[in-house]
Amino acid sequence: MSQGLAVAIFGNFMATNFIEATTDVSRLDIDGWWAVTHTFEGEFQAFRFSDLQPLDVEKLASLGHVLEHESIEVSSWVSSLSMTEYVDAVETIRQDIARGWVYQANLCRVLSAAISRDLNVVALWKLLAEHNPAPYLSALQVPAALSGLASDVRIVSASPELFLSRKQQVLRSSPIKGTAKVASELLEKDQTENIMIVDLIRNDLGQVCESGSVKVVDLLRLEQHPGLVHLVSDVEGTLPSESKWSTIFAALLPPGSVSGAPKSSALEVIQRLENGPRGIYCGGFGWVNGDDQTAEIAVGIRTFWQSAEAGSKSLNFGTGAGITWASDPVGEWHETELKAKRLLSVAAMTSGKLANSSSDSNFVTNG
Repeated sequence: MSQGLAVAIFGNFMATNFIEATTDVSRLDIDGWWAVTHTFEGEFQAFRFSDLQPLDVEKLASLGHVLEHESIEVSSWVSSLSMTEYVDAVETIRQDIARGWVYQANLCRVLSAAISRDLNVVALWKLLAEHNPAPYLSALQVPAALSGLASDVRIVSASPELFLSRKQQVLRSSPIKGTAKVASELLEKDQTENIMIVDLIRNDLGQVCESGSVKVVDLLRLEQHPGLVHLVSDVEGTLPSESKWSTIFAALLPPGSVSGAPKSSALEVIQRLENGPRGIYCGGFGWVNGDDQTAEIAVGIRTFWQSAEAGSKSLNFGTGAGITWASDPVGEWHETELKAKRLLSVAAMTSGKLANSSSDSNFVTNG
């Protein structure tokens, strides 16, 4: 029964009573509370719900959501890029940097696992809440039979990164650049990369915010997350009155932290070297409230999503790393492993225990 229900979970609240779906960004400027998805490639979808209330797992169960997750073995994931292909692509980006085409580019790969049944969004969200808490832990389930769209929307995210928040006219973005197991393993390259992306975000916000209002609120903040640490910065600006969401998205998407600098060159590099679209991975995933002009949209990283093709269903998960001239190709591969490791272990959980994935080498390199 739960697979046919619509629900949205963001932070400490949940939304039920699905009303409608739209692919028209301008609807966000009018009214209503919307769960929002925006793919890395630019496809927008929003889903309006009328009943917002504090998060209550027991109530979700009473509505018919089953909390039992179907385990996905770590060994079943297949990567869009093998280790050799990824390392070679990193070296190609370094050559692009040497010839001045790009300063930094984010190189990603998508992991996929065949599933026999639709993803139980609430069950996987519950496991992540227990074993991998994240600032923007969220979930969205809207079956196609309810939305009228071509396919189900089933997304579960443990994103640590804020793409943008809005409080009336104040817009904020908090890019992450710099990842390691512990703070002592962060490199000078990580700080340089973060500052480079902060400059890019300042430029993006400057396209839609009032002149002189864009400022760096915090620079190179260290954040602890399950199994790793990040460097995070905050950039803020003030929107003019009557700003439109279409204008905001056009200026800021795709997020700079998961594309690169200059953004136009980085997007060309990504299209050339990656083996397919990212979809919701590295796009935007969150909510917009048209009634009070507030919003919170995360970068779609550490994110699971369902896809279907030719009658076969897959669960997907993306992982990547920012590449600079100082990058070590093998080291960047291991960073993608680090980012995926704990999340795939949660997806493989049985009996409330993390799956055994203690090896640090190549545990998601199939394909």
